[in-house]
Formats: sequence, C-alpha cells, structure tokens
Amino acid sequence: MAGSTRTYLDYNAGAPLLDCAREAAIEVYSNSGNASSVHFEGRAARKTVEAARVTFAKLVDVNAANVIFTSSATEAANHALSPRIRAGGQTLTATKLYCSAIEHPCVLQGGRFSKENTIPVSVLESGLLDQDHLKTLLDNHDHSAGMPMVAVMLANNETGVIQPVQEIADLVHQYNGIFVVDAVQGLGKMPVLIKEIGADFSIFSGHKIGAPQGCGALVLSSGSLYPEPLLRGGGQENFHRAGTENVAAIAGFSAACNWHLENLTKIVRFNILRDWIEDEIASITLASGNGLGQPVFFGKSENRLANTSCFSVDGVKAEMALVALDLAGVSVSSGSACSSGKVRRSHVLEAMGASETEMEGALRLSFGWHTEKADAEKFLTAWRELVSRVIRN
Repeated sequence: MAGSTRTYLDYNAGAPLLDCAREAAIEVYSNSGNASSVHFEGRAARKTVEAARVTFAKLVDVNAANVIFTSSATEAANHALSPRIRAGGQTLTATKLYCSAIEHPCVLQGGRFSKENTIPVSVLESGLLDQDHLKTLLDNHDHSAGMPMVAVMLANNETGVIQPVQEIADLVHQYNGIFVVDAVQGLGKMPVLIKEIGADFSIFSGHKIGAPQGCGALVLSSGSLYPEPLLRGGGQENFHRAGTENVAAIAGFSAACNWHLENLTKIVRFNILRDWIEDEIASITLASGNGLGQPVFFGKSENRLANTSCFSVDGVKAEMALVALDLAGVSVSSGSACSSGKVRRSHVLEAMGASETEMEGALRLSFGWHTEKADAEKFLTAWRELVSRVIRN
C-alpha cells in the first residue's frame, strides 16, 4: 500500500479507502443535513444521494430507480432473501431458498427463510455450481405451494472462481424462480452488468471497492419485482428500506464507482501478476528441501478473478503462515476467518472436496489497485523464508 511499509494482499476482505472516496465522505461530514429534510441542507444531502444512485447505476448498467442503498451487503442479502415478493401489484410466495454451498455466510444463513427451507446446492471440485444438482432440486420443487428462489455468488471470495451466472439464470427462470446474485466480489474486478448476469436481485458492497465501510446496495432488475422490505419505518429509498441514509458513505461509494469506471483495466490485468506469483510459489516450495508437497491452487482450472489466488501446501499450516507473514509485514488471509479473527476450516473448500490437510493450509492472496510487483516480491521473500524453516511433522 502507498505510504506504508507493509504489503497488503487482502483486498477481498476489505479494500483500502480510495483518496477520492475519503475526500467525498469528508466533504459530507463537513456539512449538516438529513436527506429527508426539505430545507437547504436536506436538499443538498438528497442531491448527493441521488447523484450517487445515478453513478452506481451507470457502473452496473441499470435504471437508477432500481438501486436501493443499504448499510452493507449483509443487509442487502437479508433484504433480498425474502419469501414474500411483490410483482406487478401482487404478492408472490417463495417457499424454498436454494443456495450454493460456497456462498457467503449471510446468504447461507437463508435471510428470512427458515433453516428447513434453506437448501444447499452442491458444487463441483472445480468450485463451479453443480447445475445438474440444482436442476434436480428444481424438478422436485413443489411449485403448487410457491416458487423457488435460488442464490448464487458471481465470484467466490476465497477462490475467485467465477460462476456462469447467465446459464444459471436461464435455468432458474425456466422454473419460474427468483434468481439472486451476490456480486460483491465481482464489482471493480470484472465488468458487472445487471442485464448480463441475469439476476432478479443483485447484492453489492462499497468497502470492497475502496468506499467507506457502512454502505451497500441491493439492485432490482425490474422496478415491478422486489422483495418485501426488511427495515420498516419511514419512506426512505422509495419505501424499500427505512432509515436515514448514510450520506457520507454513499458519497464515498459514488466516488469509488467513478474511479472504477475509469480504472477497471488496472484490476483485470492482475491475472499476469497472479499467474507469476503462483509459478514462483510452486518453484520456491519444491526447491525448499523440506519435503513439502506440490502446492494446490484452488479453482485454477476455471475462470477466476484476476486478483485472487487461494492455495495450500501440505506441511504448511495456515495459522502459522499467517503469523509469520504478518511479522514479515505482509497481510494475507486464510481460506476463511470467523468474526473472532481465528482461523477455521473453510466451508468453501470443504464443499469443493478439499482434504483436511489442504483446508488446514489454505491461504488467500488478493490484490488491488495499490499492488505492484514489488509487493509480490516481498511476499515471495517472506514465503521463501517461511518454507525454509518448515519441518514436516
């Protein structure tokens, strides 16, 4: 990261705040005004929110009226995953939620669906959704009781594997289902256009693209199809989401969106850096002389986010590696981390059929706009020192 002696390679967990986003948020904090007030200050805040709505809509190519600002992607997910759907003035019922086994916990928990009505869909060893399994589940769905809802993430936060969401959308809609896509990790790292991903409801997060924490979005593909509100109260967000808007975070989100509209190529080029790092990891590991196994790079056979690499080496424990790399000034993550910050087994890798040993050693590198080759070289130096000290138990 610029201005730091540390190397930050954990963008998928949270991206550093962009300068433009910080400045936009500070400008709002310097003023007063509730976006729902009718006086001058309130109108200025409302103008900021609506301008941000237009900017974000431009980034994902959707009607601005279909963008609902939330406090986070988790809130957006809980909003979207509703058994009650409004469509053309009617209330429809979704009786079951089918979600891929590698979803973020906020989706796996089922939102407002009960546990017994939240059904996991298996994935293949590659990390792709098992569409045959999904089809079987949809074939067996009781359509007389209500329609199915299906939730699939666009790109996995741990492995970077990109799902063929257009194909999945076609399948879901053949069964008259509602399709929800968690597009959090895709935004800013690949083109994400609502019409192309085929989702009825899409979920986004601001802080993953360099905006302040505290802002997310739920996007509707059509203004006539939307989930029952999660937060009730006032008429904010066109009565979709009650509560005073976080104008400063929304302004920062807008600035970050503008930055990404102009700089997307800076992110997608990282596949060259990622592939080089993976080759170096393999070379260093096998040359260490400690009898370590060949590194396993999860999802490598599939289309992945250009900035993401998840790997494991037999004989290297993730918890030990995280500490060693952190002491060397390099920030990475394990395959998954719980709210306590402790390393735990990844449900994503488990669903992909990874072995216990592979899961215990899983590490994830994720790059971003501040990442340079020098950062990769610093990581590789730390990795070389780490594996040179490892002795198989």
